[in-house]
Amino acid sequence: MTGSAHRVRPCVAVAGPGRATEAEAELAREVGALLARRGAVVVCGGLGGVMAACAEGAAAEGGVVVGLLPGRDRAAGNRHLTVAVATGLGELRNGVLVTTCDALIAVGGSWGTLSEIALALRAGRPVALLRGWPLDGAGFADEAHRPVVVSTPAEAVAAVLGPG
Repeated sequence: MTGSAHRVRPCVAVAGPGRATEAEAELAREVGALLARRGAVVVCGGLGGVMAACAEGAAAEGGVVVGLLPGRDRAAGNRHLTVAVATGLGELRNGVLVTTCDALIAVGGSWGTLSEIALALRAGRPVALLRGWPLDGAGFADEAHRPVVVSTPAEAVAAVLGPG
């Protein structure tokens, strides 16, 4: 496709703990489903917890889910991925995840999630925090590099994609 006939779909990263609580997993499922309904490509770390839950939600709505796996085995990805990318980068894949995406939604918190949030903010990507790290007032230089704290999956999706 060329010119205006080619439409690039937004890519939204969903980050969160690999060992999520059931409440975090349910929120992530809903985030994934809402993103898929809006036509966004969901990008995640490809493993369990929040990653598997958001992938499950998106896949249930017919969405595209890309998993950026830390290891070299594509088969290690969760069963809801459309595409599994074996990066072989370990935790360094977090940087690839951020540069691949237009925005990031963090559901819950873990050290890996915190690194993804920091990288996304540093790259100027919009970030929505859904029951995650309490980063409000953490000394952000300006409003453009401040995460948006949200209370629901719908608010998280609207924060990164706009009202829909």
